[in-house]
Amino acid sequence: MIIVCYDVDTTTAEGARRLRRIAEACKDYGVRVQYSVFECDVGEREWIVLRHRLLGEFDAAHDSLRFYFLSVDDSQRTEHHGVRRPIDVKGPLVI
Repeated sequence: MIIVCYDVDTTTAEGARRLRRIAEACKDYGVRVQYSVFECDVGEREWIVLRHRLLGEFDAAHDSLRFYFLSVDDSQRTEHHGVRRPIDVKGPLVI
């Protein structure tokens, strides 16, 4: 389980494009839990691809990107308060 957090400078059109691209990359591998925070449950290969994709999109001079690595035990210790209950990605999917 990896938590991806980002802060992208959107004062320019290019910054807005970077923001969209970073969000899309995160959506491809995880679940948005806050506007710029994603929980990604990925294997090692997926992580390598996602990391490469994110590092290729962000601008180190203007943006920030953080990765938090959680063990299985740590993910069970996550607390949520307030609106927008998180999705249980390991639970059953009902359509």
